[in-house]
Amino acid sequence: MESRPVDSIDDPEVLRAIIAAQAAKLDAHQAEIGKRDSIIDILKAQLHLLRHGQHGASSEKINRQIEQYELMLEEIEATRAEAEAGRLPLLEAQDQLEKAKRRPLPDNLPTEDKVYEAPCSCPICGGTSFLKAADKVTQVMEHVPESMKIVRHVEKRMICKDCDTAVAGEMPTLPIVRGKPGPGLLAHIMVAKFDDHIPLYRLSEMFDRTGIDISRSVMADWVGRVSALLAILVLEIKTYIAAADRIHTDDTPVEVLDPGRGKTKTGRLWVYVVDGSGYQDKAPKAVAYYYSPDRKGEHPAKHLVNFKGVVHADGFAGYKKLYGNQITEAACMAHVRRKFHDVIKLKASPIAEEALSRIGALYDIEEKIRGMAAEQRQTLRRQHAKPILDRLHAWIGDTLPTIPQKQKLAEAMRYALSRWRALSLYIDDGRVEIDNNIAERAIRPIGIGRKNWLFAGSDKGGERIANVLTIIETAKMNGHNPKDYLRDVLTRIKDHPKDRIHELLPWNWAPSAA
Repeated sequence: MESRPVDSIDDPEVLRAIIAAQAAKLDAHQAEIGKRDSIIDILKAQLHLLRHGQHGASSEKINRQIEQYELMLEEIEATRAEAEAGRLPLLEAQDQLEKAKRRPLPDNLPTEDKVYEAPCSCPICGGTSFLKAADKVTQVMEHVPESMKIVRHVEKRMICKDCDTAVAGEMPTLPIVRGKPGPGLLAHIMVAKFDDHIPLYRLSEMFDRTGIDISRSVMADWVGRVSALLAILVLEIKTYIAAADRIHTDDTPVEVLDPGRGKTKTGRLWVYVVDGSGYQDKAPKAVAYYYSPDRKGEHPAKHLVNFKGVVHADGFAGYKKLYGNQITEAACMAHVRRKFHDVIKLKASPIAEEALSRIGALYDIEEKIRGMAAEQRQTLRRQHAKPILDRLHAWIGDTLPTIPQKQKLAEAMRYALSRWRALSLYIDDGRVEIDNNIAERAIRPIGIGRKNWLFAGSDKGGERIANVLTIIETAKMNGHNPKDYLRDVLTRIKDHPKDRIHELLPWNWAPSAA
C-alpha cells in the first residue's frame, strides 16, 4: 500500500492516530534516555564511593572494581554518542552541540593559523573588486607528536564591490561538528585506546600530566562519534573480504562486563583475513573483526553467508556446517604440530619427536618457496612435499594402534588423521597455505590488549572494538601508520563523495596534499 504524506491526509481520526503513535515513540525514546542517564548517575556515585574507600587489605580488590566501573561508564557514554551520531540529522546535532556547555580551550597552548584564502573573483557576477569582511575563525584542539597545540582555521572573507556578494575560503568539515577536537587528536585517542590498549581514564590522566584537561566522558563521546563516522569504511572492508575466494579465520575469547549479574561474561572476537602475499597475489590485504556474545557456530555461518572459496581454520566444530559445495576447508598443520609439542611438554616422547621432525621437513620446504608464484609453489610442493606428507600419513596410521589410546599422543594422531584431506589441500593449490598462522597473527593484538584493558565494557563495546580494529589493522597490513591514516581520513571523510568512499580504504588511500 502506498504511504501518503501527513499534510495530504484529510481524515482527523487518522491524523490523531499518527500523532498518538509518534508521541508514544517519543515517550519510549525519552524513557530509554532517562534509564541510561540513571545508570550513569548510579555508576558515578558508586565510583565516587569506591575512590574514597580505598584502604586496608581490600584495596587491590577495590582498584579492580574501580577499573570495571570506569570502563563501564566509558562504554555507556561512547555507545550513546555513537547512537546519536548515527540517528540525529546534522542540523539537529549542530543545535544540540551549540547548546551544550563546553569548557574553553586552554590558553597556554601554542597556536597555529591555517588560512583559507577567499576566491579572487565573484562567483555571481565575476567581479574582482572586494571589500574586507570579518574573518570567520574556528578553533579546535589538535594533537601533534609529544605535544598539543591550538589550530585556528581562518576562513578569509571578502565582499564583491560590484554586487555585494560575500565570498570566503572554506575549511574542511570537522569530524565532530563544532567540537573541540581536531582529526589528529581524535586519531591519537582512537589509536591509543584500540591499538595501544590504553583505557580512556588512563589517557585522561596522561593528558592531565601535561596540563590538558580532557575528561574520560568527553573522550568516550568522541570515540562513539568517530566509530559511527568510520562505519561506512568498516562495511566496505567486510564486503571486500566476503567477496574473496581465500580467507583465514580464527577466534578468541574476550571478557565482557555483565552489570545485571555483577560480573563478567565471555564474548568472542572473530577474525577474517585476506592476505595472498605468500604467493605474489596482487589483491589488497585486509582483515575484518566481528564480535559475538558467545561461540556458537551460527556466528561464522552468518559472517560467511555469501562466501565461496577456501577457508583456512582450526578444528572448531562450529565451522563444520560451513563446509560443502561453496566452502572448502583448509586445515592447519601448525595445530597438528602444536598437539605433538604439548605431548613433549608433559614428558619425553621419541614418537612425538619423530612426528615433529617429519612435520618440520614440510615447513622447511615452505620456507624455501615462500613468496614464489602460486604455480611454482604447486609444482615444488607436489615434487618435494607430497612424498613427505604421504609417508607421514602412513607412519601415523601404522603407529597409532601400537600406543595406549587414552594418551595425549594418540589424541594428537587421531586429530591429524581426522583432518587429513583438509591438511593435504595445500599440496595441489599454490594459493593455499600449510597453516593458519596468518589468522593467528591477526588475532594477536587482541591477546595483547586483554592484558591492559582486561575486558570490554558491554556487548556494544565489543562490537566497537571489532569495528575499529578492522580499520586500524587493515591500515597496518597495507603499510600505513594507523595514526597518520586516521588523521587524514577523519579530515576528509565528511566532505568526501559517498560514491567515491572506496578511495579512503587503506589499500587505495593516498595522503591528501594538504
